[in-house]
Amino acid sequence: MKIRDLDLSDNALNQEHEALGIPPIEQIPLHPVVRTAVWFAILTLIGLVALGAAQVFGGSWDEGMATIQDTLNDPMFWKAVLVGLLAQVVDGALGMAYGLTSTSFLLATGASPALATASVHMAEVFTTGVSGVSHAKFGNVDKKLFVRLLIPGIVGGLLGAVLVTQIDGNTLKPFITAYLLLMGVYVLSKAFRKHIKSRKGEPRHVAKLALLGGFVDTSGGGGWGPVVTTTLVGTGHDPRTTIGSVNFAEFFLTLASAASLYILVDETIWHVVAGLIVGGLFAAPLAAYACKKFSTRTLLILVGLLIIGISVFNLYKTVFM
Repeated sequence: MKIRDLDLSDNALNQEHEALGIPPIEQIPLHPVVRTAVWFAILTLIGLVALGAAQVFGGSWDEGMATIQDTLNDPMFWKAVLVGLLAQVVDGALGMAYGLTSTSFLLATGASPALATASVHMAEVFTTGVSGVSHAKFGNVDKKLFVRLLIPGIVGGLLGAVLVTQIDGNTLKPFITAYLLLMGVYVLSKAFRKHIKSRKGEPRHVAKLALLGGFVDTSGGGGWGPVVTTTLVGTGHDPRTTIGSVNFAEFFLTLASAASLYILVDETIWHVVAGLIVGGLFAAPLAAYACKKFSTRTLLILVGLLIIGISVFNLYKTVFM
């Protein structure tokens, strides 16, 4: 029997749920594990905001306001806002490319790979936190996949943080780029098949994939989404819950990586970090909502084109620049 084209739009899913006697997506309660993760993320973000405010206004109110004024007058801050906005729209909706986009921007300004990845991961703590909570709210997080990604991803991120402070992580990029280019072509080809089949059963090799994705993400300035999301979606798993689960797990990976990089790297471009955070926070809820609304075929096309474009550009830089 042929499997029809999947439609993962909100209305289609709710119609199927109604036929099966399942509550609409918005009314399905969060699994206790996901709910705990959501509250941990919320409380962590509140604590970091309070800590940041204490540092800015720790001396005096006037000094704090002067620091804010200087940041707002810095053109680099507003460029970072724009980069963070665009990068998070793509990352939240497709599960990839925030780190790659933001790191490329920082490297273009002359930052070292270690400084660039440290700054991006500090900004990503906020953007992935808000994005992950948004995905959970919209029912895009699968508890089993989220848990299977969590610990291996964190371990890989910590190993990558140690490497990037000792060796230039760009040496790994040609190999990862070639792999991603092949996966992008494969994903795109699936979108144009007559029937898109959704693989049944649990994804395989998730722990190994998360370990590699976390390592590449921290050591190369980006890659968690492209490695993990592209592989899982490319092998036939539900794009909506895959993107949501990978995106939420990224918050915990990023939190661990940012903490280790903060210790290992002596400097940080704080005004750029602030810009990336501001831009990303505005885009995160919108991107998660877009992910819920897109059909499977649309997501496959967008993911495939995005990863092919990034991979071709990176290969071009490696060969000709």
